[in-house]
Amino acid sequence: MSFGDLFWLIFIIAALQPFLRQRLLEAGRTRLIRDLERRRHSRVIALIHRQETMSLLGFPLLRFIDIEDSEEVLRAIQLTDPNLPIDLILHTPGGLVLAAEQIAHALVTHPAKVTVFVPHYAMSGGTLLALAADNIVVAPHAVLGPLDPQLERFPAASILRAVQSQKERNKDIEDQTLILADMAEKAMKQVRDFVKRLLMLKKWDETQAEKLAEVLTDGRWTHDYPITFEDARGLGLPMSSEMPSEVYRFMRLFPQTASQRPSVQYVPLPYGAPPSRSGSQPLKK
Repeated sequence: MSFGDLFWLIFIIAALQPFLRQRLLEAGRTRLIRDLERRRHSRVIALIHRQETMSLLGFPLLRFIDIEDSEEVLRAIQLTDPNLPIDLILHTPGGLVLAAEQIAHALVTHPAKVTVFVPHYAMSGGTLLALAADNIVVAPHAVLGPLDPQLERFPAASILRAVQSQKERNKDIEDQTLILADMAEKAMKQVRDFVKRLLMLKKWDETQAEKLAEVLTDGRWTHDYPITFEDARGLGLPMSSEMPSEVYRFMRLFPQTASQRPSVQYVPLPYGAPPSRSGSQPLKK
């Protein structure tokens, strides 16, 4: 084999390596999904948004809940027998309100039990999907998030408060700002009403549903405020911490974007408790 042939062989192997690695990851994910389905006798759907290097150039793709996600999840639900439970593995920063509401409505109207697993975080629209479940399984340090709508990168509640403050000081307000405030008011009402209807479909009392919808959408927190397991349980959500081991293994098959130096390092093995010193023998001189 000449040097030129060897060069091209190395080049082809290097070019195919990202594709082969991705195929192996996808095969591993499918295998874990099937294992979890057999153990829980359910349909497992995964909605995972993490940065992954998908191209030869190595650029990471930022992911969020979009219309394509809603189409795929709705298709999966339609292919599921009404009497078969659905397990949704959820890891997302949120996304489009329309897409999240479509998925949430499809989940809440599924006749069989719906369980949402949150191994790390499900913020914004992800929390909306969790509200549609009969049981929300959250890892010990995983979090949910508020549902206050955002317009042009600004919280709708903050836009309304800023306009109200300007009015109280008799300040002139631009027409564009007034239009934005009108849209913000409508967005907050629409999301609050949807959350209330969603909870009432889950047999919540109307007063309690309205109260929780107000808490999650009125902008009392920043949009990235972490709602912990204890916070969510205090709000009355059906919470559990019994996370299947398959979910953790599944998440490990979604590697973050590769970098020259990893920012987190540890020995990837489970460690037990340290040995007890109570039964140790005293040192002899």
